Amino acid sequence: MLRITLLLSLVFISHASHALTLDSTPVPGGIAVITLPADADPATARYRDRKVLVTRNDGNTLAVIGLPLATETGRHYLKVKNRQGQMQSIGFQVEDKAYEEQHITITDKRKVNPEKRDMERITRESQQIKTALRHWSAQEDVVVTFRKPVEGPTSSPFGLRRFFNEQARNPHSGLDIAAAEGTPIRAPAPGTVLDTGDFFFNGNTVLLDHGQGLVTMYCHMSKIDVTPGQTLNSGDILGEVGMTGRVTGPHLHWGVSLNDARIDPLLLLPEEAHSPTLSAETTP
Repeated sequence: MLRITLLLSLVFISHASHALTLDSTPVPGGIAVITLPADADPATARYRDRKVLVTRNDGNTLAVIGLPLATETGRHYLKVKNRQGQMQSIGFQVEDKAYEEQHITITDKRKVNPEKRDMERITRESQQIKTALRHWSAQEDVVVTFRKPVEGPTSSPFGLRRFFNEQARNPHSGLDIAAAEGTPIRAPAPGTVLDTGDFFFNGNTVLLDHGQGLVTMYCHMSKIDVTPGQTLNSGDILGEVGMTGRVTGPHLHWGVSLNDARIDPLLLLPEEAHSPTLSAETTP
C-alpha cells in the first residue's frame, strides 16, 4: 500500500487548495494513484474508456482511479494521450483482496424476490441511479478529504459477499453506519445534489456530485431535506437516518462512486474517523 500526500487542485490550476493523505490501494473496490508522464494531456486520461479524476501534487500530475469490485487481479492500464496526440498506456498491478460473507434474514420476502409487479419499478429506478453514478462534471477544485456523514459504528463494511435469506446477491457496494432513526445526515464534502428519490431497495435516497466523476449516495433515509440542483457545503444536512427500503433496522447506507466504480468510502476518510465494526449478522 502506497501512501501519497496530494495537494488537490485541477491540473489546469497553478495553485493547490486542499491537502490530502491518500492511500493508493490497487485492489477490487480500491483506488489506484498513477503518476502521468510530463508530456501527458491530463484531460485525455481514461481507464476502461471512462474519464478519471486528475490532480496535481508536488509538480506531478496524478490520476486517481476507482477500481470496481469485479476488477480482475493482474496488469491493468491507464490510457492517456501526449501533447502530440499519441496514445500511451501506463500499467499498474491490481492485487487480490478477500471480502467476508454476510448472511441476513429479510422478513419482507418481496425485497429478496420481487414480484412481477415490482420489476418495472426496479428497472426504472436502477437506470435512474446508474445515470447519476456515471455523472461527470469538470469541477476546478475537488475535495476528497471527507468527513463521516453520520456518527456511529459500522454495521456492514464495504465489499461483503451478501446472502439474503441464504440467496447469494451482489457484494455490498457501500458502507453501512448504524445510527438512531432521525439522526441528521451531513454532506461529507462540498457538492451539488444530483438526484433524490424513494426507491424500492434503497428507500429514500440522495445522490451528490463532488466533481470529476466523484459521486456519493445516501440510502434508507427517513427524511430528505435537499432538492436536485442544490449546492451544499461540507456539514450541511441532507436529511435524517431511517429504515426505508430493504433494511432490518435504522442505518445509513453510504456509497462512493469514482469513475463509475463503487469504492470503499473509508478510503476517503482520515484513519481517526474510522469506527469499530459490529458483528457481521447486522443491518443490511
